[in-house]
This record gives sequence, structure tokens and C-alpha cells, in this order.
Amino acid sequence: MSKIVIRDFTPADFEGLSEVWQLTNLGNPARGDNLQIIMQSIAMGGKLLVAVDESNKVIGTNWMTFDGRRIHLHHFGVHPDYQRKGIGKMLTRESLRFVKIKGYQVKLEVHRNNLPAINLYKQFGFQYLGDYDVYIIRNLSKIEA
Repeated sequence: MSKIVIRDFTPADFEGLSEVWQLTNLGNPARGDNLQIIMQSIAMGGKLLVAVDESNKVIGTNWMTFDGRRIHLHHFGVHPDYQRKGIGKMLTRESLRFVKIKGYQVKLEVHRNNLPAINLYKQFGFQYLGDYDVYIIRNLSKIEA
């Protein structure tokens, strides 16, 4: 395997990042996953890490947003051709360094059937929060106010 580097996202990474998100079913424009939102979340104290190979191809991502209370890990994924090679551990380790420096709790959501991810997160000390269901409104035009 080529040398993998974990580094901060730059706008030039957006196309490669979008490809990883499409391949791993993590994001798309309908979910509000665009460059403007990414840059806004970074400006608000978040961070987006990318794993890149020797050719600077984005092969992994972890987007961390900050709400003033907790850091939320989102869009944590590795390109299918690079999975099970330790890149998830590298991304998790670097993400938790950021969390520790910020000094806030960290939270994530993971699909209950994604056992490889759940096992990875448990290795780093994440614990199941409880029997919560997650609800979302993506289409704001549906809000009657």
C-alpha cells in the first residue's frame, strides 16, 4: 500500500471527497453536503480531515462539526478499495487528537448494521449512548411556521 497521509481538507479536495462520500453512501448535495457548508462548519470551529495517498487522491474522510457543546463526527468513511487497511484507525486517532485539544465531548452516529465501524469506535473508547432514534428535517420548505 502506498504512503497514506492524514491532513486538513482544502477546497481543492472537494471533488475527491465527494467521490468517497458517494461510494460510501455518506453524503450528497441533497443532504446539504456542499463546499460552502463545509467551509462554514470549519470556520465555526469544526475540522474536516482527509486521508490521501501518494498521488494526493482522497481515500478517506472525517468531518467534525462543533456546536459549542460537543464535537460531532460525521461522514467518516474510507474508499471501498482502501478499506480494512488501517486508514479508519489513522483517521480516528487524528480526529481524537483534535477533540482532545478542543476539550469537548465527542459524539457520533453510526448505522446499527455497520459492525466494522462500531467495532472500530469501541476500540477507541466510544460507548453506546442508549435507545435513541434520530429524526431530521432536510427540506425546510416543509416546516409550517
